[in-house]
Amino acid sequence: MKKKSLMIVSMVLVLSLMLTACFSKKGSESKKGTEPNIGGNATKAQPKILRTNNQSEPGSLHPGKAQGTHDSWVLEHVFEGLTRKTPAGGIEAGVAKEWKISEDGLTYTFTLRDDAKWSNGDPVTAQDFEFAWKYALNPATASEYAYQLYYLAGAEAYNTTKETDAAKLKALEDAVGVKALNDKTLEVKLAQPTPYFLELVSFYTYYPVNKKVQEANKDWANEASTYVSNGAFKLAEWKHKESIKLAKNENYFDKDKIKLDGIEFVMLEDENTAWQMYRTGDLDLLYPIPADVTAQLNASKDPELVIGDDLSVYFYRFNNTKKPFNNVKVRKALSMAIDRKVIVESVAQGGERPAYGIVPPGIPDVQGDYQKNTGNLFEENVEKAKQLLAEGLKEEKMDKLSFTLLYNTHDKHKKIAEAIQEMWRKNLGVEVTLENVEFQVKIDREDKLDYDVARAGWIGDYVDPMTFLDMFESKSQQNDTGWANADFDKLINQAKTTMDNSVRMKAMHDAEKIFIEEMPVMPIYFYTKPFTQKPYVKGVYTPVNRYPQFHYADIQK
Repeated sequence: MKKKSLMIVSMVLVLSLMLTACFSKKGSESKKGTEPNIGGNATKAQPKILRTNNQSEPGSLHPGKAQGTHDSWVLEHVFEGLTRKTPAGGIEAGVAKEWKISEDGLTYTFTLRDDAKWSNGDPVTAQDFEFAWKYALNPATASEYAYQLYYLAGAEAYNTTKETDAAKLKALEDAVGVKALNDKTLEVKLAQPTPYFLELVSFYTYYPVNKKVQEANKDWANEASTYVSNGAFKLAEWKHKESIKLAKNENYFDKDKIKLDGIEFVMLEDENTAWQMYRTGDLDLLYPIPADVTAQLNASKDPELVIGDDLSVYFYRFNNTKKPFNNVKVRKALSMAIDRKVIVESVAQGGERPAYGIVPPGIPDVQGDYQKNTGNLFEENVEKAKQLLAEGLKEEKMDKLSFTLLYNTHDKHKKIAEAIQEMWRKNLGVEVTLENVEFQVKIDREDKLDYDVARAGWIGDYVDPMTFLDMFESKSQQNDTGWANADFDKLINQAKTTMDNSVRMKAMHDAEKIFIEEMPVMPIYFYTKPFTQKPYVKGVYTPVNRYPQFHYADIQK
């Protein structure tokens, strides 16, 4: 055990030195640029490159196929939708310069900017949006996030069809409620009024795709050399599982507001190594940071620590298709037997809040905050948990419980898993084996229901309770638990098909109660967003449901 730990430390140290050497070389090249020009006194300006850690190799940088934060953090800087997030968290015009909404709330007509261009110089057209959305919905694409487009009329029918006849499949595609009326006018017809639709179209599944590029090369999004995007930055270099470099996009219509020359993402799963790189000055901003470091910086009121609000929840999924996690008593017992206050105060240590529901605070209700109105939907109770576990195991004809907890490689996830492992052992006599894998591997295994219990987290795609609820509908590709409940589905559908906000919110409150009563996942805590940034980094903003954004960032040394 000791030898293994030493090996890990040694490997981390070697990796750190290798990466430090790599960045030191880049640093020396930059320093070379400061030397006086021969025959003159002028000095070359240092390029403004912001360096940070993306943690993992993106699963995909195609807007129609992306599904995780390791994808979206990069995508949000190289693409732009019809609308975009403001630094204050609001919504403003993006590629669309204006829009009209019909009186019944079902038809949106967007007018695109005349100066919106792709990074290769092509104009961004309404046809690119229509093509991209229908591409994501095409059953052959198998997009995990296609359900985010189900707000469009006909979208779900097209995406979920088993039709193989080409003509009938084309008819379903044509019935989807998005149509380019001309190069600059996009008409969108919704299945039902959606109060947050203008925020939805700022989300990456709604980004455009260059139709001409996609049709010429279906693999265009896999390499920097073929990558074409329309955002503030463009993909300049992609060394797989090592680093991604973005460069300022000279064709971006708002390029005069972009101060950075580029962004560099390294991909370090080991957050301690990333923290050492930040400390030595090889990274300018780091998110996330190790839990114990967060606590130390917080206690010392370090000015480089920023703790932002976050619209997200940390939870464990149960594989509801696998014995004994198919038994609600077992699921509830495991959830009731841990101490969330200890986890957030002694392990996570970033100001997080214990979660006794799945929807986090920060979302407006009809009146007040949705989560505060919900309150705690269950309580911790070790004695009750023991009783439920005994009953559940008896019903499943089992006399003891042991299983594997899957988590993605990350120091905080490891410490939380170890703490919960010990709580389950001490309180319930349950033996748990911990298994850590790379983030994308974890996602792939969750998709296949290849796990017992798995760590998970969810950042709201938009500011509405629905983003934390509809992913658990029986038809959702993001469900990944095998759980299905007809009453829950009915309430979600009711919330999506009414214009009465009181009815909508009540339906979601009722759905969340069913969800927690069934406990297909185990809520643990509501996130905060602690990160560090160097004093010379300016202009970073953090919308409540996004990672730190660099569109208007600057480096002022």
